[in-house]
Amino acid sequence: MKAQDLHGSESEAEDTEYIVVSGAQEHNLRSVSVRIPKGKLTVFTGPSGSGKSSLAFDTIFAEGRRRYLESLSVYARQFVGEMRRPIVDDIRGLGPTIAIDQRTVSNNPRSTVGTITEIYDFMRILWSRVGIQSCTNCGKSVGRSDPQTIVRQILAWPTDTQFVVLSPLVKNRKGAFKDVIEKARKGGYSKIRVDGETLDLGDDIDLKKTVRHRVELVVDRLKLKDGIESRLLDSIKAALEASGGECLLERREPDGRVKEWAFSEHLSCSDCELAFPELSAQSFSFNSPIGACERCQGLGVTEEIDPALVVPDDTLSLAGGAIAAWNWPGKQNPITLAPEILESVCIALGFAPDTPFRDLTEEQRRKLLFGSPKPIDIKWSRRGVQGSYPLIFGGLVTDLLDQYRSSTRDAVRTFLASFIVKRVCSNCEGTRLRAESCAVQLNENSNSAIQAFNALTVEEAARRFEEVTFEGARAIIAREIIPEIRSRLSFLSEVGLGYLQLNRPGPTLSGGESQRIRLASQLGSGLTGVTYVLDEPSIGLHARDQHRLLKTLADLRERGNTIVVVEHDESTMLAADYLVDFGPGAGHRGGQVTYAGSGHDVIHSHSLTAEYLSGRRRLEVPQQRRTEGGRALWIRGAQQNNLKNIDVEIPLNRLVCVTGVSGAGKSTLINEILLPLAEATLHRARRRVGEHEQIEGLEFLDRVIAIDQKPIGRTPRSNPATYTKLFDLIRTHFSLLPESKIYGYPPGRFSFNVAGGRCETCGGAGIRTIEMQFLADTYVPCESCRGKRFNEATLRVTYRGRSIAEVLKASVEEALDLFSEHPAICRILETLNDVGLGYLELGQPSTTLSGGEAQRIKLSRELARPQRGHTLYVLDEPSTGLHYEDIRHLLAVLNRLVDSNNTVVVIEHNLDIIKSADYLIDLGPEGGEGGGHVVAFGTPEDVVEANTHTATALASVLARSAAISSPSMS
Repeated sequence: MKAQDLHGSESEAEDTEYIVVSGAQEHNLRSVSVRIPKGKLTVFTGPSGSGKSSLAFDTIFAEGRRRYLESLSVYARQFVGEMRRPIVDDIRGLGPTIAIDQRTVSNNPRSTVGTITEIYDFMRILWSRVGIQSCTNCGKSVGRSDPQTIVRQILAWPTDTQFVVLSPLVKNRKGAFKDVIEKARKGGYSKIRVDGETLDLGDDIDLKKTVRHRVELVVDRLKLKDGIESRLLDSIKAALEASGGECLLERREPDGRVKEWAFSEHLSCSDCELAFPELSAQSFSFNSPIGACERCQGLGVTEEIDPALVVPDDTLSLAGGAIAAWNWPGKQNPITLAPEILESVCIALGFAPDTPFRDLTEEQRRKLLFGSPKPIDIKWSRRGVQGSYPLIFGGLVTDLLDQYRSSTRDAVRTFLASFIVKRVCSNCEGTRLRAESCAVQLNENSNSAIQAFNALTVEEAARRFEEVTFEGARAIIAREIIPEIRSRLSFLSEVGLGYLQLNRPGPTLSGGESQRIRLASQLGSGLTGVTYVLDEPSIGLHARDQHRLLKTLADLRERGNTIVVVEHDESTMLAADYLVDFGPGAGHRGGQVTYAGSGHDVIHSHSLTAEYLSGRRRLEVPQQRRTEGGRALWIRGAQQNNLKNIDVEIPLNRLVCVTGVSGAGKSTLINEILLPLAEATLHRARRRVGEHEQIEGLEFLDRVIAIDQKPIGRTPRSNPATYTKLFDLIRTHFSLLPESKIYGYPPGRFSFNVAGGRCETCGGAGIRTIEMQFLADTYVPCESCRGKRFNEATLRVTYRGRSIAEVLKASVEEALDLFSEHPAICRILETLNDVGLGYLELGQPSTTLSGGEAQRIKLSRELARPQRGHTLYVLDEPSTGLHYEDIRHLLAVLNRLVDSNNTVVVIEHNLDIIKSADYLIDLGPEGGEGGGHVVAFGTPEDVVEANTHTATALASVLARSAAISSPSMS
């Protein structure tokens, strides 16, 4: 055998057992080469910015996606986005790839947990096939009416009853319906009824096509008497045939009133004489007009003007500014009422414009805000001419809502949106469905409508579907559908999402919940031979639920899939078949593989991760916790969502951590009650506050600031320098340099967003997009500025040998040395360095930053501001995406804020942060309806004495820390 043949066979064998990456150089990767075993669980770990995601997502997944797109036809590829090849020498053995990251599943308010997982799709099929339709009026089961049944019911009426047999052709639809009218003429009929008016078909009938019409064919006019049976049966059959199975009877009552009776060959209630449409899967879809509630259009909520926001201060009068919605920030107020209307309304309602709002009677307030059907006489005067006209005043709230819905000016809609609240639809009560759909039960005499099941948590729904039984043909149909529902519910429970309600809107899910939902969907797909790339699936998971996640990953692996996980969780790292540790630092100090091997053997290496896993380096438990001071916030009677009317104390000037299993109510308490209430009180923000009785202690605070992990910008033009206002100082500094003064360059000259100093070929973007008809768009460096964003004249101005473009390419650490003589610039750079972001380039596009990096940039901006104290900082899972070393930096920053007389409240599952807090508030004991209670509170040492899931996990961490700090004497 030739040597090259031997080498080729070895390479092929390697490709079947490994994914071989050679020379990966994406972002900060330093020509990384790794062999990832197929059919195994591989974990990438290391400090933030060390290159984990660059290899996992920007190299391996990106190349797998590119190869898939390249396999499509030329025609299909013209509709596909970018297919840039990652910067890598070679990747062998790579099969289909699927990325499951932390992006929210859907921002569409119509998406729910049920629709995302397809559980609700199967539920719709089940209810449409085996559901029992009930009457929306009386609740009895409905049935079908054949012609003979209808005749027998009519013959039971009193003798001499006069009635008309009608066939409904058009029901409340727009159109001229010439074809319908012509068909009736050809059918030999003489009369037709349009919108309640009987017309002769011999006349020319011209309907407005822009108006909704109701059209019925007049089949017969009868008087009930002996011998009418045959004619009546023929008329009923003709009416049913003409309309496709429906007929209407108009009966004149003895008192002269006309009563309408509806019959259908389809579904109808014999008692109430109401007809119901045939059931289909769309009947239960709130995304279809067939099933959606007409009032809210299937959203379950309606947008309304909140009177409390319109009149926030009832001590003021209309003339004194009581109506906040009239306080237009610009000129030429487009929202306020005309003076003559306002004056006339006040006169008609019996109060003066300078009367304080709280002094108005209840009736006056109601008519002012919501109007009155009685016309008001509006008096006007123009250039000495006076007059009046009647006006039905709809009320201020109605007027504002009309303006919000009809205005074409973005500024007006944005301003009025601050007075809008979303309330549960009064028509469907939040179910999103029509009344007819809500009246379908799986079993008679039970609360088994689809909306009742949809409101259950995953675990509750799983129990209910285990209990559901059917007989006969219904059992045969259901046995094909219910297993699909049960399996998907089981997968959701396995990934720790049993507490989620099926009707939970998709946009309200956290990144971790969204990721685990997609993970559960992949379990249900049954794919094999796939490379799954996951980004920290443990985010948002309590320590109690980690074993469930590991079991899920193991199940995917046992099906013949390769799992690549970017993760910092200790249990996941130790459970890995193969672990790749990146480092040694971040940014330009990272991008290398510092360890590759078994998850259990990593502790024997000398990587930064191994230092922490082995205990050689650790996050110390505070020697002394802050306990001084008696001031506190008290939230009393919190009962939003699943909170059980709880009272919660939050000590001020402490690092407070809110803990508990997923779904226990942590985010509800902090993000839906405390945060919006503090913003409304301290900053006069118009926020919807969750249900509670009262809050005490806000008078001790001056500000509240929420620091989340949302991106600091949506475009590549945004970067750390622009977000922190550092670039403003740098541009000003460059404009003061001698060369800039010679040319008269202002600070704007050094902005890539303003014409003059930027490269006009690329508009300051540094790249150009080349559109290709049959291939994806290609991005290439601008040939004029070579990616530097500025023109040559601007780049000639340098500071210490660096142009403005080169300054933007410098890291925070390099910039600290460069601007060491400029205190204002250094203050911002030092705070960025303090939060562990010394490796970041000043001009790094915000779109490439992780959530953890974005959050720490926001923290640094707060640190750079003069500390006034008395500020409440709220952070939701700040440990997301952070390595042990990053958490060390984060804790230092949080403690620095607390030491400046501030209060920091964090929602967290990370035990290193929990053990470092001054005070814990543990919610539970379980998630969903099993949660919502305060199960423990106090210092970490106090909480471990409780019998809770958090206490169990925390006790082991504190015990291990104590053991490491005090090794036993030999």
